[in-house]
Amino acid sequence: MTPEKSNGQTHRPAGERPKKHVTLKMLADYVGFAPATVSLVINRSEVAENIPQRTKDIIFAAAEKLHYRPNFVARSLRTQRTFSIGVIVPEISEGYETQVLSGIEDYLLNAGYFYFVASHRHKPDLIDEYPKLLLGRSVDGIIAVDTPWKNSLPVPVVTVSGHNEVNGVTNVEIDHDMAAELALRHLLQLGHRKFAFIKGQQFSSDTELRWNAIVRNAQKLGVTIVPELVMQLVGDKASPELGYKVARKLIATRKPFTALFTFNDISAIGAMHALREAGLLVPTDVSVVGFDDIQSAAFQSPALTTVRQPLRRMGKIAAETLLRRIAAKEPETKPASIIVDPELVVRGTTAPAPMNPVTGNIAPGAISRTSGTNSVLRRPDPPGNGAVEMVMTKTGVSQETAEAVLHVVASFLHRDPS
Repeated sequence: MTPEKSNGQTHRPAGERPKKHVTLKMLADYVGFAPATVSLVINRSEVAENIPQRTKDIIFAAAEKLHYRPNFVARSLRTQRTFSIGVIVPEISEGYETQVLSGIEDYLLNAGYFYFVASHRHKPDLIDEYPKLLLGRSVDGIIAVDTPWKNSLPVPVVTVSGHNEVNGVTNVEIDHDMAAELALRHLLQLGHRKFAFIKGQQFSSDTELRWNAIVRNAQKLGVTIVPELVMQLVGDKASPELGYKVARKLIATRKPFTALFTFNDISAIGAMHALREAGLLVPTDVSVVGFDDIQSAAFQSPALTTVRQPLRRMGKIAAETLLRRIAAKEPETKPASIIVDPELVVRGTTAPAPMNPVTGNIAPGAISRTSGTNSVLRRPDPPGNGAVEMVMTKTGVSQETAEAVLHVVASFLHRDPS
């Protein structure tokens, strides 16, 4: 059987395959393209973007059919690279890290790179040890996400929200001043003047910078920060439970606030649960603004207003920057930063400030509406399930809406007679 020819190039019949180990040259002969072209496509070189998609499809289909496997040892010897990257994260859970990782993964896979992921759980010994272990596996570079970084390494390093100025390290970070101004100005425009805040954990690399940005912009915009209404997350779990516990402490101060700005969306979700549990309505009584815009933020009830960090794009920028530095073969000796702009995403957890601020109670039902320092109204216990179900049945609205309607009616019936 003789090979077929198309456009002057040789293509073997579908059923024919070489019997011995398939080399790059054998694959090139099989598809009838130059070895250099096949190499660019198989190795997913950036130059391959200029090669027609039909050509790439033919090469990949033939490689799969012939069970061709690139010789990465030879490739590494030729290029002095292992085409592997180390990625260091605090943990892998729903939220910040997973979205950044997704962007890193997208770019590295398209570039033909393999990557290792190491999770340090904020343990100092692991933060110190993991870079050495990854270097021992001959990675070409390292990406560290939300991880304190103080080491100068013999390979390029890019951090996402690292914030440490270290020679040879490029940091990808959000503009925290813009983020703080977006959130505070939005709440001010809605008439809010009584603010509460939830700060990040002490070990988070973003905590200090973000809080300092909030303080600066609060002063600029005339927002008063009440120390008793500033709480800090405690614990290393990426769980709404942390925000829930802190929000309960805010409520327990009995100091009225109509707006809550949280460190991240996860803590905002927990805080909203605590507010509802205390009989406070979001956003009728308290508006809540999160930070990050994780995937589940839009699917809360009500949907969460938040400051969006383009986390996936930040991961992609980190991976792209790292591979560009690897290809340059001339390591940057000075610290460098890439600043990314945030965006305010307005959804259902922010609304105009109430005329009379509400203070909640850890025990549901004991809610007092205040004017200045004097309590003028007590809201009754939250409506019973029977009343909620009746409103839902009669109107077809959601449980959240039914509860809100009944709270408004109850507040009206128990309003201050003056």
